[in-house]
Amino acid sequence: MKKHLLALGLMGCVSCAVAQKAGSWLIQGGLTQISPSVTSGTLSAPSPSGTTVGVGSDTQATAQLSYIYNDHWSVAVPLGLGFKHKLFGTGAIAGTGQIGTVTALPISVFGQYRLGEPNAQFRPYGMLGLSYAYFHDAQGSAALNGLNPINPVGGSTGLKVDSKFAPNAGLGMFIRVDDRWFVDVSYSKTFLKTTTTLSTGQSIQTTLNPGITSLGVGMRF
Repeated sequence: MKKHLLALGLMGCVSCAVAQKAGSWLIQGGLTQISPSVTSGTLSAPSPSGTTVGVGSDTQATAQLSYIYNDHWSVAVPLGLGFKHKLFGTGAIAGTGQIGTVTALPISVFGQYRLGEPNAQFRPYGMLGLSYAYFHDAQGSAALNGLNPINPVGGSTGLKVDSKFAPNAGLGMFIRVDDRWFVDVSYSKTFLKTTTTLSTGQSIQTTLNPGITSLGVGMRF
């Protein structure tokens, strides 16, 4: 009987030890919120002097695929369908409400350094990465049409937001539930600056620097 119990105990220890074994893959699903921290330039003329913009947050369902390279290093690739952000008038046009929308698809890869041992229940980690922020489906609103002094009669003002590469840095916590299941929480910052151009020729530069908060539940395979 003691031999059987000892064997079971050893099996359990081996199971714990491979929780984040080198060569393992991790897949998780959850929610991600992107919250831009905007520093806006001013819209070029012709426009009301001091015209600036704000950008709203968005939360979407996301996934992430990670590869465990060794006991401490891993590579993570977030996956999603994009985030739709509302654009608001600020500065000279504060109070005008929503002036447009744009969809952002961040294509990112992160290197993660995990502290602690592979079988630890809690493993904090730091991460550095690179993102390509792909902006598409930018649209102006009726409020923007009314504000733009050179909006075509009977037409509408279009928007184009430049897609850009940007570096990322962040922190996270890996919480092991058992040998296969885990919870992952992270926060990162993307250092992103872009230019938006109206179809009527005016342009504006904005530093977005979004904070990205993610919560996921996943499994090892």
